[in-house]
Amino acid sequence: MSFTDPKSLSNAELESGNAFAPRFGADGLIFAIAIDAHQGDVLMAAHMNVDALRLTLETGEVHYFSRSRQKLWKKGEQSGEVQRLVELRTDCDQDVLMLRVEMQGRGAACHTGHRSCFYRRVESAAGTYALREAGDEPVFDPDEVYHG
Repeated sequence: MSFTDPKSLSNAELESGNAFAPRFGADGLIFAIAIDAHQGDVLMAAHMNVDALRLTLETGEVHYFSRSRQKLWKKGEQSGEVQRLVELRTDCDQDVLMLRVEMQGRGAACHTGHRSCFYRRVESAAGTYALREAGDEPVFDPDEVYHG
């Protein structure tokens, strides 16, 4: 499986054509946003390299590239919280991916045990900013899953 080289396309072809030409950055990564395929909630944001994208398309199970660990990983390989790809989209200039996914397991996309990585909101009071829980309780205890 190969993708079209974005450098071989004009801007019009890249933005309006039919060729899938993901624009990986100089670091070899592309930004990926995972959303719940049924509810539309943003579950997480991560990065993919070409291998993660190929594996995702070939297996139907989402893979990412960890910048902190510098390695490829299958979502849920340790926690069981696998993401099944329902649909893959790209933005207009093909430098961001949006993955519509169905969660397998308990339904937690975040390594903290929350359904979404976006479980806190920023609030302001008297000129300072703080994070507050948005109301989503963790689905699992990460200490038990990752260290138990």
